[in-house]
Amino acid sequence: MTALYPLFADLDGRPVLIVGGGAVAERKTRALLNCGAAVRVGAPRLTRTLRAWAAEGRLAYLAGPYHEGWLESAWLVIAATDDRALNARVKAAADARRILANVVDDPALSSFQVPAIVDRAPLTIAISSGGAAPVLARRLRERMEALFDPALGALARLAGDHRAAIRTACPDHGARRRFYDWLHDGPVLASLRAGDEAQARQTLLARLDEAAAEPPPASRLSWIDPCPADPGQITLQQLRLLNEADVLLHDAQVNEAVLSLARRDADRHLLDADAWKDPGTLQDKILARCAGHGNTVALISQPA
Repeated sequence: MTALYPLFADLDGRPVLIVGGGAVAERKTRALLNCGAAVRVGAPRLTRTLRAWAAEGRLAYLAGPYHEGWLESAWLVIAATDDRALNARVKAAADARRILANVVDDPALSSFQVPAIVDRAPLTIAISSGGAAPVLARRLRERMEALFDPALGALARLAGDHRAAIRTACPDHGARRRFYDWLHDGPVLASLRAGDEAQARQTLLARLDEAAAEPPPASRLSWIDPCPADPGQITLQQLRLLNEADVLLHDAQVNEAVLSLARRDADRHLLDADAWKDPGTLQDKILARCAGHGNTVALISQPA
């Protein structure tokens, strides 16, 4: 199975065609309307809810049997009928126009998949099995719904409102990461859980004033040595160190699958074999180079 590339599409005001007027089409339409898409639904008949939305002007209804002309100007197409031959015709017409198409519950015909969603707007978590096991993806979504705090959406909105101020108060990446760690784990989230957004905003602004006046902390060096070759054998402590590191220094033996567990924005540097011969000197050089930046550095070595 080909690996899928995950992305989030801005469909605000953009035409999206749904072929089919049943319960599945209704479900897909609801999600697209929530994203601001200009939805067009083509089908001989519609559910009661879809008819109501059409009457309210929330969607455009293309009445009658499928016609290829429906695809004109569409950004995305969703085939949601119970007729596989018709769905295949819709997909072929979309391919001819270089329009991405999803055929519901038919990954072999689809050029994109619609993932299971955990919605903490504006924070959205998407889960996909690439069409291989959609029920498993839905079960995982159910578990994640219980894991993620309902107040995370409000926290994301608050952080977005003050993004420019956060960048000004915390100009380097390490400082911003520490601020966001505090934001997620500290009193701001507690205030949002209690429904007190004004207190949350006041606490955030006070912390920004403090952060702007603080000198950067000393750089910190952590060793992951020896590092397991199998990422499944990584300990929780080692995983935490990988997630905290701003800089990864590793030898050539470290498995790429292990490095992929680290933060995507961490700087990676491959050290040659000679650098590891004197660990004390190596540590001093690294800390001297990182002085004044407050970086968290992970040194990762794997036995040959």
